Amino acid sequence: MPNRAHVVITDYITEPEIERPVLEADAEITCLGARGSSELVGRLRDADVVLCCHDARITAEVLDGAARCRGVIRIGVGYDNIDTRAAGERGIVVCNVPDYGTEEVADHALALLLALARRLFPAVESVRGGLWNPEMTRHAPRLRGQTLGIIGSGRIGSALALRARVLGMRVVIFDPYLPRGFEKSLGVERVWDLAELLPQCRFLSVHCPLSDETRHMLDAARLNLLPRGAFLINTARGGIVDEQAVLRALDAGQLDSAALDVLECEPLADEELRRHPRLLVTPHCAFNSAAAGPELRRKAAEEALRLLRGEPPRNPVNSQFLRTSRLP
Repeated sequence: MPNRAHVVITDYITEPEIERPVLEADAEITCLGARGSSELVGRLRDADVVLCCHDARITAEVLDGAARCRGVIRIGVGYDNIDTRAAGERGIVVCNVPDYGTEEVADHALALLLALARRLFPAVESVRGGLWNPEMTRHAPRLRGQTLGIIGSGRIGSALALRARVLGMRVVIFDPYLPRGFEKSLGVERVWDLAELLPQCRFLSVHCPLSDETRHMLDAARLNLLPRGAFLINTARGGIVDEQAVLRALDAGQLDSAALDVLECEPLADEELRRHPRLLVTPHCAFNSAAAGPELRRKAAEEALRLLRGEPPRNPVNSQFLRTSRLP
């Protein structure tokens, strides 16, 4: 069909069974299966809309070879693998899918918190090793009355706050970008500075985006502001936490234990991170479930369809950089 639109899925997805029913009446779909930005250079010439996951970065060089592209849609919440400024300067709108997987990530963060607090994995491994030692949880903290600090109280951070309150935990949030009084809608407390939050937190959970502002936000100095023997959970982005500082804090006893679903370099290659006895690592899977994966992909495809049909996108994230727009 002449002049038929073209949607390119850059990475991770190899069969567009979710996207096809949404887009097939309006566009052809191509899956590139790229593993990095170098595999995308020159391969987006015919793309009207680009859908990307997390394996490939959408750089300025990649965008220079996408002369027809109207929009780049991140199949996910975080979009730090897309050069949003470069896209905006070229008239390309960047969108994400912020309204999926909230329940899954909040549930996963809570599961990690409970696993750390109750010494779940060491207890299981001890039984597998032939031991039977009920004393393993003798020093486990009772959660009721403990303080959980949450960095970033958007959809997921707020969902975790509500879950923790049910357990009787005291919840304190830090998020300078929320309107004043937001904390009252959750029934939690709020502080306006990390230096005020961290000394209060027996448990700390990270739920903010990765940016220049938040990269290595939790470094050695800030981890040392936590009470000795604190617990750390990160299901946001790996770069927010200095992993080497976490290892040092674990070895020094500053952290009792930590759980990371996200890492600076994925998949995990660092054997010290993999094998540390008080570090629990899951494979960037907090977002996923039988319901969340299809929901995410369908919503991304629906956003692509809106762009193809000249309708306003629902979730643009780079409006501040758009000088002109290639959208009709």
